[in-house]
Amino acid sequence: MTTIFAFDAATSRASCALVRGGELIAERASDSRRLLSTAIELTDQAAIGLGEIDALVVGTGPGSFTSIRIGLATARALCFALGLPAAGVSTLRAFSGGRPVIDARRGQVFSESSAEGPTVGRPEELDVAGARLVGDGALRYRALFEAAGAEVPPDADPAHRASAALLVAHAGAYGDAERIEAVYLRPPDARPTR
Repeated sequence: MTTIFAFDAATSRASCALVRGGELIAERASDSRRLLSTAIELTDQAAIGLGEIDALVVGTGPGSFTSIRIGLATARALCFALGLPAAGVSTLRAFSGGRPVIDARRGQVFSESSAEGPTVGRPEELDVAGARLVGDGALRYRALFEAAGAEVPPDADPAHRASAALLVAHAGAYGDAERIEAVYLRPPDARPTR
Protein backbone atom coordinates (compact mmCIF):
# COMPACT_ATOMS: atom_id res chain seq x y z
CA MET A 1 0.00 0.00 0.00
CA THR A 2 1.23 3.46 -0.88
CA THR A 3 1.79 5.90 2.01
CA ILE A 4 1.62 9.58 1.14
CA PHE A 5 2.57 12.57 3.27
CA ALA A 6 0.46 15.54 2.19
CA PHE A 7 0.62 19.09 3.44
CA ASP A 8 -0.51 22.59 2.62
CA ALA A 9 0.96 25.73 4.19
CA ALA A 10 -0.67 28.42 2.03
CA THR A 11 -3.59 29.26 4.34
CA SER A 12 -3.72 30.77 7.82
CA ARG A 13 -3.25 27.28 9.35
CA ALA A 14 -1.09 24.63 7.73
CA SER A 15 -2.56 21.14 7.37
CA CYS A 16 -0.55 17.90 7.33
CA ALA A 17 -1.84 14.38 6.68
CA LEU A 18 -0.69 10.81 6.19
CA VAL A 19 -2.75 8.78 3.72
CA ARG A 20 -2.18 5.06 3.21
CA GLY A 21 -3.96 3.14 0.47
CA GLY A 22 -6.33 6.07 -0.04
CA GLU A 23 -7.36 6.10 3.64
CA LEU A 24 -6.52 8.89 6.08
CA ILE A 25 -4.38 7.52 8.93
CA ALA A 26 -3.37 10.77 10.67
CA GLU A 27 -3.94 14.50 10.20
CA ARG A 28 -3.28 17.67 12.13
CA ALA A 29 -3.11 21.42 11.78
CA SER A 30 0.10 23.27 12.52
CA ASP A 31 2.02 26.43 11.86
CA SER A 32 3.74 26.48 8.46
CA ARG A 33 7.08 26.87 10.24
CA ARG A 34 6.55 23.49 11.94
CA LEU A 35 5.98 21.31 8.87
CA LEU A 36 8.97 19.04 9.48
CA SER A 37 8.26 18.51 13.17
CA THR A 38 4.60 17.88 12.34
CA ALA A 39 5.67 15.23 9.80
CA ILE A 40 7.62 13.46 12.54
CA GLU A 41 4.69 13.76 14.97
CA LEU A 42 2.33 12.24 12.39
CA THR A 43 4.63 9.34 11.57
CA ASP A 44 5.10 8.68 15.29
CA GLN A 45 1.32 8.77 15.79
CA ALA A 46 0.83 6.33 12.91
CA ALA A 47 3.78 4.18 14.08
CA ILE A 48 5.60 4.40 10.75
CA GLY A 49 9.06 5.66 9.92
CA LEU A 50 9.82 8.52 7.51
CA GLY A 51 11.42 5.87 5.29
CA GLU A 52 8.00 4.23 4.84
CA ILE A 53 6.58 7.27 3.04
CA ASP A 54 6.29 6.54 -0.68
CA ALA A 55 5.34 9.96 -2.07
CA LEU A 56 4.55 13.52 -1.13
CA VAL A 57 1.73 15.90 -2.10
CA VAL A 58 2.09 19.63 -1.47
CA GLY A 59 -0.37 22.50 -1.77
CA THR A 60 0.83 25.05 -4.30
CA GLY A 61 -1.36 28.03 -3.41
CA PRO A 62 -2.87 30.49 -3.89
CA GLY A 63 -2.24 31.88 -0.44
CA SER A 64 0.44 33.59 1.60
CA PHE A 65 3.56 34.10 -0.54
CA THR A 66 5.92 33.25 2.33
CA SER A 67 3.93 30.21 3.43
CA ILE A 68 3.78 28.84 -0.12
CA ARG A 69 7.57 29.22 -0.35
CA ILE A 70 7.98 27.43 3.01
CA GLY A 71 5.75 24.60 1.78
CA LEU A 72 7.58 24.15 -1.51
CA ALA A 73 11.02 24.36 0.11
CA THR A 74 9.97 21.75 2.68
CA ALA A 75 8.62 19.49 -0.08
CA ARG A 76 11.85 19.77 -2.06
CA ALA A 77 14.01 19.11 1.00
CA LEU A 78 11.99 16.05 2.05
CA CYS A 79 11.91 14.64 -1.47
CA PHE A 80 15.65 15.13 -1.86
CA ALA A 81 16.47 13.62 1.55
CA LEU A 82 14.09 10.66 1.26
CA GLY A 83 14.25 10.10 -2.51
CA LEU A 84 10.51 10.67 -2.95
CA PRO A 85 8.41 11.67 -5.94
CA ALA A 86 5.99 14.54 -5.41
CA ALA A 87 2.87 16.14 -6.85
CA GLY A 88 1.61 19.69 -6.46
CA VAL A 89 -2.09 20.47 -6.06
CA SER A 90 -3.92 23.80 -5.77
CA THR A 91 -4.65 24.79 -2.19
CA LEU A 92 -8.25 25.41 -3.25
CA ARG A 93 -8.61 21.59 -3.50
CA ALA A 94 -7.96 21.31 0.26
CA PHE A 95 -11.55 22.33 0.98
CA SER A 96 -14.81 20.43 0.64
CA GLY A 97 -18.43 21.25 1.23
CA GLY A 98 -18.55 24.45 -0.79
CA ARG A 99 -16.71 26.96 -2.92
CA PRO A 100 -13.41 27.85 -1.21
CA VAL A 101 -12.77 31.50 -0.41
CA ILE A 102 -9.38 32.20 1.19
CA ASP A 103 -8.52 35.51 2.84
CA ALA A 104 -5.86 37.12 0.63
CA ARG A 105 -5.48 40.16 2.92
CA ARG A 106 -5.41 43.69 1.51
CA GLY A 107 -9.22 43.54 1.17
CA GLN A 108 -9.03 40.64 -1.31
CA VAL A 109 -9.87 36.94 -1.46
CA PHE A 110 -8.61 33.96 -3.42
CA SER A 111 -11.31 31.79 -4.95
CA GLU A 112 -12.00 29.80 -8.06
CA SER A 113 -14.47 29.92 -10.89
CA SER A 114 -15.02 27.12 -13.35
CA ALA A 115 -14.38 29.47 -16.26
CA GLU A 116 -11.29 31.28 -14.97
CA GLY A 117 -9.64 28.90 -12.51
CA PRO A 118 -8.00 30.44 -9.41
CA THR A 119 -8.72 34.16 -9.01
CA VAL A 120 -7.89 37.02 -6.68
CA GLY A 121 -10.13 40.01 -6.19
CA ARG A 122 -12.26 42.07 -3.87
CA PRO A 123 -14.93 40.00 -2.11
CA GLU A 124 -17.76 42.16 -3.44
CA GLU A 125 -16.69 41.28 -7.01
CA LEU A 126 -17.44 37.55 -6.56
CA ASP A 127 -20.69 36.19 -7.96
CA VAL A 128 -21.82 34.15 -4.96
CA ALA A 129 -25.62 34.12 -5.16
CA GLY A 130 -26.85 30.66 -4.19
CA ALA A 131 -23.33 29.37 -3.44
CA ARG A 132 -22.12 27.75 -0.22
CA LEU A 133 -18.79 29.36 0.69
CA VAL A 134 -16.08 27.88 2.94
CA GLY A 135 -12.67 29.04 4.16
CA ASP A 136 -11.26 31.86 6.23
CA GLY A 137 -12.20 34.39 3.54
CA ALA A 138 -15.82 33.28 3.69
CA LEU A 139 -15.74 33.80 7.46
CA ARG A 140 -14.05 37.19 7.29
CA TYR A 141 -16.54 38.54 4.74
CA ARG A 142 -19.58 36.58 5.97
CA ALA A 143 -21.91 39.60 6.17
CA LEU A 144 -21.04 40.77 2.66
CA PHE A 145 -21.43 37.28 1.15
CA GLU A 146 -24.69 36.49 2.94
CA ALA A 147 -26.11 39.85 1.82
CA ALA A 148 -25.21 38.80 -1.76
CA GLY A 149 -27.20 35.55 -1.40
CA ALA A 150 -24.48 33.10 -0.37
CA GLU A 151 -24.59 30.58 2.45
CA VAL A 152 -21.66 30.54 4.88
CA PRO A 153 -21.66 27.66 7.40
CA PRO A 154 -21.16 28.41 11.12
CA ASP A 155 -17.65 29.44 12.18
CA ALA A 156 -16.92 26.10 13.84
CA ASP A 157 -17.81 24.05 10.75
CA PRO A 158 -14.76 21.94 9.74
CA ALA A 159 -15.39 22.82 6.07
CA HIS A 160 -13.67 26.16 6.76
CA ARG A 161 -10.34 24.46 7.49
CA ALA A 162 -7.98 23.24 4.78
CA SER A 163 -7.43 19.47 4.84
CA ALA A 164 -4.22 18.20 3.29
CA ALA A 165 -5.79 14.75 2.97
CA LEU A 166 -8.13 16.14 0.29
CA LEU A 167 -5.15 17.11 -1.87
CA VAL A 168 -4.16 13.47 -2.39
CA ALA A 169 -7.30 12.68 -4.40
CA HIS A 170 -6.48 15.55 -6.80
CA ALA A 171 -2.80 14.71 -7.30
CA GLY A 172 -1.83 14.05 -10.89
CA ALA A 173 1.44 12.52 -11.97
CA TYR A 174 4.20 12.30 -9.39
CA GLY A 175 7.70 13.41 -10.30
CA ASP A 176 10.58 15.66 -9.33
CA ALA A 177 9.61 18.15 -6.58
CA GLU A 178 11.82 20.77 -8.25
CA ARG A 179 9.30 20.94 -11.10
CA ILE A 180 6.34 21.84 -8.89
CA GLU A 181 5.35 25.45 -9.45
CA ALA A 182 3.62 27.75 -7.02
CA VAL A 183 0.29 29.40 -7.82
CA TYR A 184 0.87 33.13 -7.30
CA LEU A 185 -2.01 35.35 -8.30
CA ARG A 186 -0.34 38.66 -7.40
CA PRO A 187 3.19 39.91 -6.72
CA PRO A 188 4.67 39.53 -3.20
CA ASP A 189 4.22 42.33 -0.66
CA ALA A 190 7.98 42.63 -0.08
CA ARG A 191 9.95 44.27 -2.86
CA PRO A 192 13.60 45.27 -3.18
CA THR A 193 14.36 48.92 -2.54
CA ARG A 194 15.87 50.94 -5.34
